[in-house]
Amino acid sequence: MQYIERHIDSMDWVTIILVACLLLITTVKYLYPKEFQQFITLPISDKYFLVQGKSEKIIHLFNILLFVVQVLSVSLFIYLFFKVLKPEWIVENKYLFIQICTGYSVFVFIKYFIEKIIGTAFSLDTLINTYLFQKLSYRNLIALLIYCINLTLFYVIEPNAILLFILIAVIVLLNGISLFYSYKTNRNLINNNFFYFILYLCALEISPYFILYKTLA
Repeated sequence: MQYIERHIDSMDWVTIILVACLLLITTVKYLYPKEFQQFITLPISDKYFLVQGKSEKIIHLFNILLFVVQVLSVSLFIYLFFKVLKPEWIVENKYLFIQICTGYSVFVFIKYFIEKIIGTAFSLDTLINTYLFQKLSYRNLIALLIYCINLTLFYVIEPNAILLFILIAVIVLLNGISLFYSYKTNRNLINNNFFYFILYLCALEISPYFILYKTLA
């Protein structure tokens, strides 16, 4: 009888991250039940923006905890993408997930502060603050979907390249729809500052992702 060596990847750290995300989501729901209920109904109602958006509290515990979930969930999905398409990267770099988390966080923070600076420079604080608050809210909501996707792909379905690309297309589409609704909601403010907003859109919503793609490609 010939024995075949079986390699089993340890998923302990992935489980810890997914449980940590669940605890963060539970904490948010426990501390802010009313806001969380309004938040998860964003696809069918804009009540959350009508109530919470008045103060545009981006730096708030509610948003911070959900942003942590966003960072962990998105980074884990990117890690899974590399695991399927570039498994040698996983073998060569055992700290890849930490690097992805760091890179994603730095990218988001730098982009956020540049957007705030530009908003102040062009006297678009109200427009930019409203836009940033809505964009953060939508992406935090999409991150909850990505969290569920991670659970499924790590423990239920064996992922492949085709499935991952389909999921990426769906996530990009949802992000595009959320941006469209954000623009539609703020169309009056945008129309009054249309030229500056187009400059902002090209400089900070299109160029960074294009540069990032060219860097990684």
